[in-house]
Amino acid sequence: MGPALVGDALSGVPMTATTLMPGGRLDERAKITPVRVAVLTISDTRDEESDTSGHILADRVVGAGHVLAHRAIVPDDVEAIRAQVKDWTTSGAADAIVTTGGTGLTGRDVTPEAIEPLLDKRIDGFSVVFHLVSYQSVGLSTLQSRALAGLIDGVFIFCLPGSNGAVRDGWDKVIAAQLDSRHRPCNMVELMPRLSEQ
Repeated sequence: MGPALVGDALSGVPMTATTLMPGGRLDERAKITPVRVAVLTISDTRDEESDTSGHILADRVVGAGHVLAHRAIVPDDVEAIRAQVKDWTTSGAADAIVTTGGTGLTGRDVTPEAIEPLLDKRIDGFSVVFHLVSYQSVGLSTLQSRALAGLIDGVFIFCLPGSNGAVRDGWDKVIAAQLDSRHRPCNMVELMPRLSEQ
């Protein structure tokens, strides 16, 4: 994809803006280290059959060579979200959690309120990069998402919006590369053994 053409509002002269192109590369000679990923759908209305964003994530996790460690659906309820996340982060059975749903602005969207107090460390760059990627798909509508990421009990957590498009953008264009041990110059998998260092 070439550069995008945008107009200069002051002069009326078009100028060129470079389209976001992710850096890094995959070392095709290296073997992938499978990551144990749990998928959590947060919704008052979705069930196993209608959970399309959860299905997309589960399929992508397995398709990338990882292990689908757990999958669940919880309502938009702070305590229910926290209980499920803490169960997974303290069980030792997951290296990463990807949530879908509840990151919007309505009264029932409480994923950030549930997750932020649990974070040992916040990954500020995730939200920034997610919004850059999302902006290319949905424009300024990306402002309605409060996507976030961080570490809880030595487990990565990535909180995505509930739409299928946002899940695809979040996994395909941001999370997948960082959970791929072959990604260079660095990736989050190589950090996993050191996340609980004192």
